[in-house]
Amino acid sequence: MSNYQFDKLTVRRGTNSYKWDEAEGDDVIPMWVADMDFETAPCIVEALRKRVDHGIFGYTLVPESYYEAVIGWFGRRHQWTISREWIMYTSGVVPALSATIKALCRVGDKVIVQTPVYNCFFSSIRNNGCEVLENPLHRIGDTYEMDFADLELKAADPRAKVLLLCNPHNPAGRVWKSEELMRLNDICVANGVMVVSDEIHCELVMPGYKYTPFASVSASCLDNSVTLNSPSKSFNTAGLQIANIISNNADVRRRIDRAININEVCDVNPFGVIALQAAYNEGEDWLTALNAYLYDNYQALCRFFAENLPQLPITRLEGTYLVWVDITATGLTSDELTERLLVEGKVLVNSGTMYGPAAGEGFIRLNIACPWARMMEGLYRIKSVIG
Repeated sequence: MSNYQFDKLTVRRGTNSYKWDEAEGDDVIPMWVADMDFETAPCIVEALRKRVDHGIFGYTLVPESYYEAVIGWFGRRHQWTISREWIMYTSGVVPALSATIKALCRVGDKVIVQTPVYNCFFSSIRNNGCEVLENPLHRIGDTYEMDFADLELKAADPRAKVLLLCNPHNPAGRVWKSEELMRLNDICVANGVMVVSDEIHCELVMPGYKYTPFASVSASCLDNSVTLNSPSKSFNTAGLQIANIISNNADVRRRIDRAININEVCDVNPFGVIALQAAYNEGEDWLTALNAYLYDNYQALCRFFAENLPQLPITRLEGTYLVWVDITATGLTSDELTERLLVEGKVLVNSGTMYGPAAGEGFIRLNIACPWARMMEGLYRIKSVIG
């Protein structure tokens, strides 16, 4: 049994929570945006409490202990050796994504994405005047695989400059294997395409699977990539706004630093800096317990669908806490079902089309990072609408 209270039904409505207070009505269960309903690790709360007690919250100097925490964490947990000078901080992975695209691309360049994929990939590309170039994943049974033949065609486009990798993948739930990452990199290197790897979900992995940092696979992967990561998803600290951009290439870092300053996302808040250090230095036990709880929730969801909604296939969840559900048997579009679930069932989910209109149609995404009782109530509400 865990010493942590993941079953605690903390009240979030009325706290200006985007997840809870965006939907109208006090009776909606939100199972949409990637935000957990668990209180974060006690070590983080205690570290923040000490900082609050100081009472002054001015501009923040990021200390050497911050970089040591990042280096120590990835070295211990993932056998990835990071040098101090490779690390650049910013306020979030999406600002990091936008700044990196600005640094590596010119207006009119193309950026490859593997759909269905995190919706902010599309906006970050378009906001920088670039074009989306889709390399859709192959759905094979209850999972997805990369389409390397198609990737070779897309990477050969002379305007393709960057591939955005989601590792682990949201919403397909894949934790990519090192051999898959190696093959992807070989194609990209051969065509002069740099890999930008969003690894924000890297600590959220189900039993039997292993997250591999893209840059750790080989010297070539390290040289041809920029990694974006943050403790925000794993430790439920997204509102504290801290993330890192990691690259071993000094020229690439210089260009990204320039883009960060152009975008004015160079300052971070003191609580993010404190929280990251507490998470990476003291939060490992809590994270282990969290992953066990998420796995139990996933198994409960799979049993529920098998018994009550067997016509809706569940995509195998290897990583993240976001379940990708095939709803084609309902005869409704993703948007139609999402609307019905909200209006009739009072449960808020994500429509698959936001992750790519073609690749995401016929799916919804469910967030299971909440107490078991709340998840089950949401599932029963889904059943009440679909039948």
